[in-house]
Amino acid sequence: MPRATGSFEIDRWDQETADEDEGATIGRVHVTKTFHGDLDGTSTADLLTATAAVEGSAAYVAFERFTGTAHGRKGTFVLHHTASGSGGERSLSWTILPDSGTGELLGIAGGGGIAIEEDGGHTYVLDYELP
Repeated sequence: MPRATGSFEIDRWDQETADEDEGATIGRVHVTKTFHGDLDGTSTADLLTATAAVEGSAAYVAFERFTGTAHGRKGTFVLHHTASGSGGERSLSWTILPDSGTGELLGIAGGGGIAIEEDGGHTYVLDYELP
């Protein structure tokens, strides 16, 4: 199973509050990114976020459409994100939406995650397979 690794930058982060009430704030975010490394391309993502009143407690779910290449194979696919954090602990995973691959990435399947480095940089790992 190939493993794609690299980094990405967040190019745009458009956030809006959808519901602000006692206990937590729910929001929506539209994000654009540029990927480097084994994934080379761009993406757009739409996040649904929840931020608790306790600092550092938050979660989000998202769908992200990647357009570019994976180890040189050109196409698109959609990632499904699930993430949460509290008390300095974070969990983030993503899976490729079944049957979302196009072009040379038709039939792609797999999953991985994102890490946020101490310097604020973002890295990714994506283990995937192709038919």
